[in-house]
Amino acid sequence: MAASSLTTCSILFPFTTTSKSSPPNFASFPYKHHTLLPSNLCVSASTPTTSIQIDNSPASSTPSKVLPFRVGHGFDLHRLEPGYPLIIGGINIPHDRGCEAHSDGDVLLHCVVDAILGALGLPDIGQIFPDSDPKWKGCASSVFIEESVRLMHEAGYEIGNLDATLILQRPKLSPHKEAIKANLSTLLRVDSSVVNIKAKTHEKVDSLGENRSIAAHTVVLLMKK
Repeated sequence: MAASSLTTCSILFPFTTTSKSSPPNFASFPYKHHTLLPSNLCVSASTPTTSIQIDNSPASSTPSKVLPFRVGHGFDLHRLEPGYPLIIGGINIPHDRGCEAHSDGDVLLHCVVDAILGALGLPDIGQIFPDSDPKWKGCASSVFIEESVRLMHEAGYEIGNLDATLILQRPKLSPHKEAIKANLSTLLRVDSSVVNIKAKTHEKVDSLGENRSIAAHTVVLLMKK
């Protein structure tokens, strides 16, 4: 099996081809990745976002056979601290504390991005949008969603369905779940019927149960167009 390569200027997507008479082998679908955004294009959580262009160079080769679907899982966790807004799925949730983070700290959008990137076989959100880069300071997480959706469509996939679970002790999210679902569906450019949002407490156990942190898990199914 030929190993896929990863350099500072390119990322290769592995695709599997099989035959009855030979063991599985992998063809490579190169996606070139360079500078993400000029520093002046970052937007705050309160600013409408625009489309982002990374590198539209065409692939140098096309795989002979691609996977009909891909599955990705995302996870994120943030500390809750006084003096920060609590933004979940792009919705500002009234609470006495919010997520301490480099961007707007939207734990749901962050793990959705990681789920999509994982399904595509790409690096995680921390590598593509590092918190060591000042241009992402205070950025709306919708910027990261838009870029992951662009990469997904560029690779020839669309969302089949998405299931997310939020874990926090307080506040109760029942009054906000429909707004979160509707906004996330809009950001992903999908019908709301393929997006599911669940919320759980942590039974007052550890930092999640003590209202000191919030976490989210997301599973996404990508289907070939």
